[in-house]
Amino acid sequence: MIPVDHLAAFTITAFALIVVPGPSVLFVIGRALVLGRRGAFATVVGNAFGEYVQVMAVAFGIGAIVERSIVVYTVIKLAGAAYLILLGVQAIRHRHALAEAARPAPSAAVTARPTGLRRAVREGFAVGLGNPKSVVLLIALVSDSAWAIVASGARTWFARSPRRLSRLGGVGGLVMIGIGARLAVTGRPD
Repeated sequence: MIPVDHLAAFTITAFALIVVPGPSVLFVIGRALVLGRRGAFATVVGNAFGEYVQVMAVAFGIGAIVERSIVVYTVIKLAGAAYLILLGVQAIRHRHALAEAARPAPSAAVTARPTGLRRAVREGFAVGLGNPKSVVLLIALVSDSAWAIVASGARTWFARSPRRLSRLGGVGGLVMIGIGARLAVTGRPD
């Protein structure tokens, strides 16, 4: 049995790692602002499924292969970085769409785009699949859900100013590009 003090230390450390906004949290917040609470939770679900696939891959030994192969590690790292940069570029390119989403009532924005929820799950899955913090899946699920609630609650405030939403979309895109670029240039700890 794991000693309680070790479990407590692990839980506190895992919580600190999860709460620091990373790709998943930024993506959930972005979806909450664009799609509202339902879209944010769809993103959380997709993200959790992506993280689950990652955990299963590690359980079946893929983690050992990635750990031992610099080539495999680099390919996975660069693919994740490229995807984050792509999401960032898309966020910047479509930042004015946030202002458009603010014009209808929040419920109308969600119901007018039924495929938006499926896309949010799909994109959340891709982000979760590449998220290195997914080892602590349950804490991430709770934390991401909390971010979804907070961000969707702030959506009304952002929706009052299309210019504010546009700027937020641009900043969010730059952050995603920055995270992707940092991921691309950081090396293995060994």
